[in-house]
Amino acid sequence: MAKGRPAGLRLETAARTQIEFQQSSLDDLLAPDHRARQVWDYVEELDLSVLYGRVQTTVSSSGRPAIDPAILVSLWLYATLEGVGSARLLDRLCKTDLACLWLLGGVSVNYHTLSDFRGSAGPVLDELLSQSLTGLIASGSVDVRVLAVDGMKLQSLASGRSFRSAGRLAELHRASVETVRKLRAEVDEDPAASERRIKARRLAAAEDRARRLEKARRAQAKIEKRRDEAASEQRRKEPRKDGGESRASTSDPDARVMKMGDGSFRAAYNVQIKTAVDGAHIVGVSVTDRGSDYGLLGEAVGEIERRYGVTPDKLLADGGYFSKADIETLHGRGIELFCPLPRKGKTDPALPKRGDGPGTIAWRQRMAGERGQALYRKRFATERPHAHMRNHGLRRLLVRGIDKVKAVVLWHVHAFNFLQVQRLALV
Repeated sequence: MAKGRPAGLRLETAARTQIEFQQSSLDDLLAPDHRARQVWDYVEELDLSVLYGRVQTTVSSSGRPAIDPAILVSLWLYATLEGVGSARLLDRLCKTDLACLWLLGGVSVNYHTLSDFRGSAGPVLDELLSQSLTGLIASGSVDVRVLAVDGMKLQSLASGRSFRSAGRLAELHRASVETVRKLRAEVDEDPAASERRIKARRLAAAEDRARRLEKARRAQAKIEKRRDEAASEQRRKEPRKDGGESRASTSDPDARVMKMGDGSFRAAYNVQIKTAVDGAHIVGVSVTDRGSDYGLLGEAVGEIERRYGVTPDKLLADGGYFSKADIETLHGRGIELFCPLPRKGKTDPALPKRGDGPGTIAWRQRMAGERGQALYRKRFATERPHAHMRNHGLRRLLVRGIDKVKAVVLWHVHAFNFLQVQRLALV
């Protein structure tokens, strides 16, 4: 009896040992309008043939059957919508949460399955992004001819202490290769099975470290080459945290030190989001290791053309994308760029400057008029998907490597677009 409960009170108390006979299913327990049901209906309309093609078990084969890929897609899409970005947390929810249990429908999953699927699903999710929007574009529900482009920096798992110079990386790599050689010899020579297994695990860890160090060396060389090219062309350089010596991370070689929104410098990735201004659907996404948005407009146009076979008429971007070379290239293709005029000095930024090409002159005139300003203001439609992603857990990454990072971002892209599809259905 709980402390402080006076005698003589008539109370309805919990009777957890009482045997009850109830006829109910998971389907009965989940509300008819629950989001999990909507997610499942949405996923069932997607073409998952690529995922089904990976399944090795067949009706005629022995062993445990594979988990239906539709279940895993639904779980991660639902989890992302609910702000769950951890495979371990989702694993726990799959044992206790009614919606997750309903999506599973009696199928068992574990942390490793969930984690591996989330990180490896990037190429499929990328294809599904194009697939899910092609019909909407064809029907006119989504218009990619007016495109807003914006970048979002995501902090990596790599710490500042993991970044090493070329010389130090070479030393660490030589040491790791020697460690691998010695461990391989020990594993081959050890007759005891238990000790051999222990040493095999140590060998696997050492080999993984050697691979990461080799990748970091290649990444450092890539950084140095890019900086040399930028300097020779007198282009904007990527932000540096150190005195100029290029460095790469040993824990996440794909990450780069970038200037974040708060002015600090951290290991991060630059996520490029392309949004259809009319409906605010995310129509394109890429992840780059470039710390600046400068010079990335051509990539944005190319992605939309590859996905949908449509060339945008207008691009809306902030000042970080400003490049006279890009403006002239876009102008030559009949694409208008809407980005703010620079406000430096006392001269009118709308007036032509020495070295301006026809595209730059047209851009200055365009942005000086009310039409240009009004259209540019529509760029703030991109703030909506950015805010949604950050509010649903996409602030600091929990995975390493650019491919896994893109996969995580794509889960959030699909979650946002799912909500937009639901909104259109209600109109």
